[in-house]
Amino acid sequence: MRGVEVGDAAGLADTLTRNRAYMAPFEPWRSEVFFTKEGQAARIAALLTERDGGRLAPYVLVEAGTGTPIGMINLGSIALGPFRSGGVGYWVDQAWTGRGLATAALTEVCRIARDELGLHRVEAGTLVDNLASQRVLAKAGFEQYGLAPGYLHIDGAWRDHRLFQRLLHDDPPL
Repeated sequence: MRGVEVGDAAGLADTLTRNRAYMAPFEPWRSEVFFTKEGQAARIAALLTERDGGRLAPYVLVEAGTGTPIGMINLGSIALGPFRSGGVGYWVDQAWTGRGLATAALTEVCRIARDELGLHRVEAGTLVDNLASQRVLAKAGFEQYGLAPGYLHIDGAWRDHRLFQRLLHDDPPL
């Protein structure tokens, strides 16, 4: 896992294209441009702008040795002050699932959130029937705290989501 770079655009486009059908039930609608090198370059530029503004920490999961992108994890909606919270989203190439990569990345992002950003809490949401992602969250120390009806427009409809959080510490805000 490392910070995403503009040079990741082609590799991410390839990985996303290869996983398009696999991820479709869990993702919002994406334009054809999203799956191109140019679309990913524009997306990465936007992610880096958000990062530079302190609102997002975007990371790419890469295959050891080759550096080929095999997933992403983003800590976004970063709020400081008395809230000190962020939301996390992630995906892993279907060929790499079941190996603990998402759990390891999520655990590391929580460490960064706590130790480097001073966040108190990280939250995540999953589709109600996305049991694999719910297992990842549980293994990384997240607890379910609610249900959000019609939370996100996914795969052609407004879908309910289970909401999870992990409290990172009880220290007062800085």
